[in-house]
Amino acid sequence: MGLPAEPDRLRVAAALVLGARTAGDVAAATGLDDRRVENGLRRPRTAGLVVTDGSGLRLREELFKEATLVEQANRVAEDPFVRGGRLVELPAQRGRRRALLERLSTAFEPGRRYPEREVAEVLGRWCEGGEVDHVTVRRYLVDEGPLSRADGVYWRSGGPVEV
Repeated sequence: MGLPAEPDRLRVAAALVLGARTAGDVAAATGLDDRRVENGLRRPRTAGLVVTDGSGLRLREELFKEATLVEQANRVAEDPFVRGGRLVELPAQRGRRRALLERLSTAFEPGRRYPEREVAEVLGRWCEGGEVDHVTVRRYLVDEGPLSRADGVYWRSGGPVEV
């Protein structure tokens, strides 16, 4: 995840996210010369973060989501209600349950709206193999406040935010 941290690589990554598909597009979007663009692409390509497909260069944005899920699983891994990054049960005690729900809510980006299907996918990964189903967790997240819901759309309305 540290690959885009260097300024030129960060500019290259931003250009790719915003639609650049060639090194020339990246140079035009960033103001970097060709050498700096190629240097900015070298390590992300080697690491598999940038690939060339039918439409040209592409930043594999899905890897950021996967890395975030791994980080979240590691953060929650010490909890007795989570084993191997999976929620095995919900605490009966409301305070502990609330704390766990707030940590689970970090799987959702603040400000982003999620259709019910995406919420089910995210929570399904947490609940797979455990005693708690994703529907129960979703209900608790809404009832306890870390998520809000209207018209089949969910958004994060609580929980910790990293700044």
